[in-house]
Amino acid sequence: MSWIKWIVVAIAIVAVCGISIKAYGAWHWNESTKAMLARLEAARKPLSSATYDPKEIESLPLSVQRYFRAVLKAGQPMISAVTLTQTGTFNMNEAEPSWKPFTANQRVTTNRPGFIWDARIAMFPAVPVHVHDAYIAGEGLLHASLLGLFTLADVTGGRDAALGELMRYLPEAAWYPTALLPRYGIIWEAIDDTSAHATISDGDWRVTMTFRFTNDGLIDTVYSEGRSRSVGKDITTMPWQGRFKNYEEREGMKVPLYGEVEWLTPEGSKPYFRGTVTTFAFEFAKP
Repeated sequence: MSWIKWIVVAIAIVAVCGISIKAYGAWHWNESTKAMLARLEAARKPLSSATYDPKEIESLPLSVQRYFRAVLKAGQPMISAVTLTQTGTFNMNEAEPSWKPFTANQRVTTNRPGFIWDARIAMFPAVPVHVHDAYIAGEGLLHASLLGLFTLADVTGGRDAALGELMRYLPEAAWYPTALLPRYGIIWEAIDDTSAHATISDGDWRVTMTFRFTNDGLIDTVYSEGRSRSVGKDITTMPWQGRFKNYEEREGMKVPLYGEVEWLTPEGSKPYFRGTVTTFAFEFAKP
């Protein structure tokens, strides 16, 4: 029976090695996250005013005025930063949908605009894929790593990456709505009674997206005619849309708890993200 003991020992060694590799990968990834957070914080700038004044929206399109009146109250403190936690599912295969659960922490700063999405996607049992999706000081990046050690995707720097990530920041401002006010440099242009273009500029980058509002004045969808997208080794542009639902009041503001996003391909809609914000930790400008 000695061979059974050797098998048990071998299994135990493999298990210990696996646990050690997973622990080291988590530590390595967390150290990388800390370095990114330090860069994000270093890029922050002070806000010129600490509270919201409804007079600043009087010249905006009527659909946008209705939005701010629905989600903000006079005197609302300006959001300088927010940390979100999320749960949801991510589609890892367009051809044959394969939705995998994820959890994520997201750190956002509003001046200068930036964010870090730090996620764990359960692609395989007990083997997470770690993902950083970020926009820091005008640079976009996407890094996916098995166990936090073995790179699966790495896109850093360049025009397409920056514009793609700024196109993520802008619609997600539904979660930090004071960042959509004109004082942050957002330019609003009317389309019709229920939609408007919003343009954000940051350094060399400038993007415009279409916001559509519900009858209650809340953001329903945000659309782009061409957002950068990786297809194999190539980067192309494709129509993209995000949708928000389940608005609730947090810290005096109405914010959506649920969001989903999709590519609008010639073959039809290709959703790839469905997530719920489970906690908000807002930081406000000091008077």
